[in-house]
Amino acid sequence: MSPKRHATATDVARLAGVSQSAVSRAFTPGASIAEETRLRVAEAARQLGYRPNAIARSLTTRRSRIIGVAASYLQNHFYPDVLEALSRGLQARGYQMLLFMPDAGRHADPQLQEVLAWRVDALILASTTLSSELADQCQAAGIPVLLFNRTSRAPSVSSVTGENLRGGRLIAEFLVTGGHRRLGFLAGIENSSTSRDRERGFCGWLEEHGHRPPLREVGLYRFDEASAAARRLLARPDRPDAIFCGNDHMATAVAEVARHEFGLRIPRDLSLVGFDDTGPARWPSFSLTSFSQPVQPMVDATVALVCEMIENPAAPTRHEVVRGELVVRGSARMPTEGCVSLAEQLVWRPAVVDAAG
Repeated sequence: MSPKRHATATDVARLAGVSQSAVSRAFTPGASIAEETRLRVAEAARQLGYRPNAIARSLTTRRSRIIGVAASYLQNHFYPDVLEALSRGLQARGYQMLLFMPDAGRHADPQLQEVLAWRVDALILASTTLSSELADQCQAAGIPVLLFNRTSRAPSVSSVTGENLRGGRLIAEFLVTGGHRRLGFLAGIENSSTSRDRERGFCGWLEEHGHRPPLREVGLYRFDEASAAARRLLARPDRPDAIFCGNDHMATAVAEVARHEFGLRIPRDLSLVGFDDTGPARWPSFSLTSFSQPVQPMVDATVALVCEMIENPAAPTRHEVVRGELVVRGSARMPTEGCVSLAEQLVWRPAVVDAAG
């Protein structure tokens, strides 16, 4: 028995009494077509069981309607939330997302060539770095590249980030105002702009206000590495009385080690502050004070910018920075002033505006 022949656009056009170009427009998001015609085409397609062939259409339009997204460190709750929102946002604009996961901590460019082979219309790099070689290759291929939650020294690469520098400064001020003097900082990945900017803001504020630099360890944004770093910090005779962790994922690791291995009470013995304001920060078992990176506004900015880059290759480079808040919960000693209620949560709003942040 021979397999059933799939209905074609020609079959749909014949049944609907329209041209093949009308069928194509009916299945192209944003294309100009009369509503009556679109409905007639949709009904004919339903009767025939027709589904548009995205691969064939890409050969004609030279657009795959696929956006490549490179992301790793998915154990960090921030990125699964981002990927879900990105998928929804891109689908609403007629694109599909192709997820690519480079090996964490390794050079990702050779593997990213596999994504480029899929004729993606653009590439979003999240939680991974961009080498100059990859930037040049994408530019030569006419593929727009956007960095999410990262920046690049390459002047032609657009980006969307949270307020990493300002967030680090606010956290320093918050902890000092709360009476802490022995501060620690748990860095993420050393070559990550995100970790560098958070640390630069944190240490910069301390230096400007006459405080000594924090004790420093590196957690690589990983739970196991952060746990080991916490043991080194907390075993010191001059252990910190507050630790700023470069993201919430590492902060949860520090909390576990502090409580269960060192018998410390949070926040009485040790204050903890994270970054990202992910789901676990709101769990009662952690109740983590954290600087927020609002996922939906960051994703909205990313989708709008990447679509603009696809439609207008000559569009200027842009760097979108999405505002966040230092959300105050129970993991850190609270200053007597500066905490205000906002949208059913407590945030740190110091009375004096920090112009450098």
